[in-house]
Amino acid sequence: MQTERNGTRRSQRALIDTAPQPERALLLCLDTGDYDGESSLQELSELVRTAGAVPAAELLQRRPRPEAATCLGSGMVEEAARVLRELDLDLAVFDRELTPVQIRNLEEAFGVRVVDRTMLILDIFAQRARSREGKLQVELAQLRYLLPRLTGRGTALSRLGGGIGTRGPGETQLETDRRHIRRRIASLKEQLAESEAVRAVTQRRRAKDGVLTVALVGYTNAGKSTLMNRLTDAGVLAEDKLFATLDPTARALKLPSGRTVLLVDTVGLLRRLPHHLVEAFHSTLEQAASADVLLNICDASSPEAAEHLQVTEDLLRSLGAGEAAVIPVLNKWDAVTDPENTLRIPGAVRLSARTGFGVEDLLAAVDQNLPHPTRDVDLLLPFAKGGLLASLREQGAVLREEYVAEGIAVTARVDDRLYAQVKAYLLP
Repeated sequence: MQTERNGTRRSQRALIDTAPQPERALLLCLDTGDYDGESSLQELSELVRTAGAVPAAELLQRRPRPEAATCLGSGMVEEAARVLRELDLDLAVFDRELTPVQIRNLEEAFGVRVVDRTMLILDIFAQRARSREGKLQVELAQLRYLLPRLTGRGTALSRLGGGIGTRGPGETQLETDRRHIRRRIASLKEQLAESEAVRAVTQRRRAKDGVLTVALVGYTNAGKSTLMNRLTDAGVLAEDKLFATLDPTARALKLPSGRTVLLVDTVGLLRRLPHHLVEAFHSTLEQAASADVLLNICDASSPEAAEHLQVTEDLLRSLGAGEAAVIPVLNKWDAVTDPENTLRIPGAVRLSARTGFGVEDLLAAVDQNLPHPTRDVDLLLPFAKGGLLASLREQGAVLREEYVAEGIAVTARVDDRLYAQVKAYLLP
């Protein structure tokens, strides 16, 4: 009998679920007319799910400007506090960046943690970073976000020490924290500068060797990683989640013409991407913007596909990618319910990375938009043509350079346009 009771207790203990339950969140949006609040709230819901929480309720308020103290109006603050209590929710998530004062006031009113949009995205990036450089970039963005928000974090900022002999105008914990964060930011910048220098050397070597680059860019969850896997069997993580890919991946891709290019998968973009992240990931995004051909991929089944394409174009323009050929790619075409009324963009390729539909058209478009093939030439430039030598360095690749009595003996890799400029100086 005793043995049976012990067995029953063990089986009851085994049935207890000790797995942590996901946090349940109230989503809050203030629509001031700067953007569509409804669609932004829907995107916030996807971000919350990606972060591992459950969107349990949503509230949207329309007003001309945010309230300085609480962002929302006093009536909406009371309504949100009521919903949080009645549904027993764990946190409130705002669809905009809040000031430190607003976060403190709202947490006092709600009695739960308050997370703004920037903090949420930074948390997702921290979960997704895998490479050393990706982790450094995320940490840098987090510390830049945290630094101005240290003020007013309660008893944690009391003076160091306590009791006899410790009173007086000593250094506060706040000042210590700030100095520590600034020191860590400086260290992260140095480490990222080293990584950037290594990447620049690699990029120059690729240019010298005539390696052409094609970059997959576009809105998050548009299917870039699925397309990367379809074209190159790269084995990149492809999930129906925002920011499934954070670290860039590069693979060789052979085109129908026989030419081989380097295909690069990049981090997805987002409306109102926090400037902390854009600054931290600037070098990575710049690498994509310097590609020879850019594939601007969007989800063709989304009603906001045109806006998603524009978000990518705006960021690429800000990074100086004006000269690269850009091919709009309308992905997830198999999910489009009304093909006749979808986007009509000149030069766009309709594609389904999941099924393979349109892949041949995409590869043909890439082939067509690549720079002309290069050739190696031996030149003897007069000393007065130093500007031409500079053009060869910037727009081609100088493989050998020697100053001789007659001028400058150069072996360079040039395309058809540069060849037309230097053919008068070809050596026999």
